[in-house]
Amino acid sequence: MSKPEPESGFAGAVDWGLAARTGARLAPGGPSTSRYTAEAVVTELADAAVRAEGPVREVTGLLDGLPVPPAQILDRAGWIRAAAHSMAQLTGSDVDAAQPKLLAGKPGGVQAGAMLAFLSSAILGQYDPFTGPHGTLLLVAPNVLSVERTLGVRPSDFRLWVCLHEVTHRVQFSSAPWIADYMRQSVATLGESSDEPLTEFVARLSGALRERGRGDELPAGQRGVVGLLRATQAEPQRQALDRMLMLGTVLEGHADHVMDAVGPSVVPSVASIRTAFDARRGRRTNPVQRVVRALLGMDAKIAQYVRGKIFVDAVVGRVGMEQFNAIWSEPDALPTTTEIDVPEAWIARVLG
Repeated sequence: MSKPEPESGFAGAVDWGLAARTGARLAPGGPSTSRYTAEAVVTELADAAVRAEGPVREVTGLLDGLPVPPAQILDRAGWIRAAAHSMAQLTGSDVDAAQPKLLAGKPGGVQAGAMLAFLSSAILGQYDPFTGPHGTLLLVAPNVLSVERTLGVRPSDFRLWVCLHEVTHRVQFSSAPWIADYMRQSVATLGESSDEPLTEFVARLSGALRERGRGDELPAGQRGVVGLLRATQAEPQRQALDRMLMLGTVLEGHADHVMDAVGPSVVPSVASIRTAFDARRGRRTNPVQRVVRALLGMDAKIAQYVRGKIFVDAVVGRVGMEQFNAIWSEPDALPTTTEIDVPEAWIARVLG
């Protein structure tokens, strides 16, 4: 008998069907291009997603011999619909329900749709572990085209480079099936209501604001909006948030490590692509965009790439990829919030 999925307190809080429709209407148009070029991008991305699988498996030592599922190549509206469906699955909602949603979910649906519309022009690809028997690899063609033009990089190399990152996520989840349930359980905990007295929450919030007001440099995990959110959570929710943050940091850092480890024999211009892409990540945006990025946690996600890659580079450099792969064995093998910045501590605890 299969294990029942944990029920999330977020279920019903957002009308994800409305979010998909709203986001698709608000999504900005893609870059201007000819039909021939647009079709060529779709064709090459589909091919690159298959070609990337071999180098990823070779570098990671994972999933050798299993069939390679095809990717879905989408426009921005298509990604929004797919992302809304994935979020519905993650939070235990029903995006395809025929009956009208509760009114309580309508405001959240509109807000989520606006958020997805904003993100739809920035996402190059995504692995969705919650739909289909083997998950789904999503690639957003107009965004790949837009970024490669902005960076001035070789298109064929950049498209394969992007696919290396996203295919790595597919390999991670397929090699460690527990990750999807781990995410669902963590989200379910985050959605649980707390019966703690209001005074305790206010005390935590006041303490967090005082720490920020002192001007001292805070640890990486306590900075920004995510750090403030973490500081104000009750203990079970804070632990669940930490679990999600550490998982995301490892997933993104490992994918970035693999992108670079394949070397110029697979992506000849990998060094110039990495330099240009990192500069793009750090580029300053206008004030409105900076506020939106902070509210959506995008800056925290960029920090995940950096911290995660430093961790993975250090561990693989010390013990090799085969021993690093112990990280995919079980939830307890993930680094703690302390170990992510002290790889030696993770090696000592997990590898002995």
